[in-house]
Amino acid sequence: MTKLSVNINKFATLRNSRGGNNPNVTQAAIDAQLFGADGITVHPRPDERHITYKDVFEIKEIISTEFNIEGNCQEQKFIDLVLAVKPQQVTLVPDALGQITSNHGWNTIEYQDYLKETIGIFKKAGIRVSIFVDPIVAMVEAAASTGTDRIELYTEAYATMYSNNPQAAIAPYLAAATKAKELGLGLNAGHDLDLHNLAFFAQQIPWLDEVSIGHALVCDAIYLGFENTIQLYKRQLATQL
Repeated sequence: MTKLSVNINKFATLRNSRGGNNPNVTQAAIDAQLFGADGITVHPRPDERHITYKDVFEIKEIISTEFNIEGNCQEQKFIDLVLAVKPQQVTLVPDALGQITSNHGWNTIEYQDYLKETIGIFKKAGIRVSIFVDPIVAMVEAAASTGTDRIELYTEAYATMYSNNPQAAIAPYLAAATKAKELGLGLNAGHDLDLHNLAFFAQQIPWLDEVSIGHALVCDAIYLGFENTIQLYKRQLATQL
């Protein structure tokens, strides 16, 4: 079954808005694992406006599931952090400085040489690499020659279109996912997946390895409770069976 990695950035956003250590981000990681998450995702940015580099080291000490660190590998500070922490997976995202949230995948054709070099650094350290990619078959094909282990499909377009036309929404993702499978690439997905659209996505692409969900899950947890919400998301993925 597809694994659920819980992105806990929003806990850090709430903590940082007031100062102090409430909510405790490390405790959020501990609880997410306890409540059934298959992994923890963090996305530290250079300005540390939510997850801080200190948080990443503290989470590494307590994590009992898979640890996924997302970020902009064009920042040497990020590369150094990942090599020091050695998570099970690093997800490379082409963020710009000051960007509110990730909004596009890599142009794996234009950045082919750069990605090969950078991915090689992480793989040499024994870290599985996933790269953020838009659902474009040509970008998936070029991703395969970078040496990456997996791609993560950027799913905002799917989420935006899903309510009006689920079949049209999933079509480019199914094509990209099928090509990834043909090329031997592992497959992750994330961005704006939620309780409304997750089950259909997972049913249509049953070989999906992992979804990373943060914003929607934390918003749901405010109303439904953190433990209950994680289980509700896991149930959406269980409909694959």
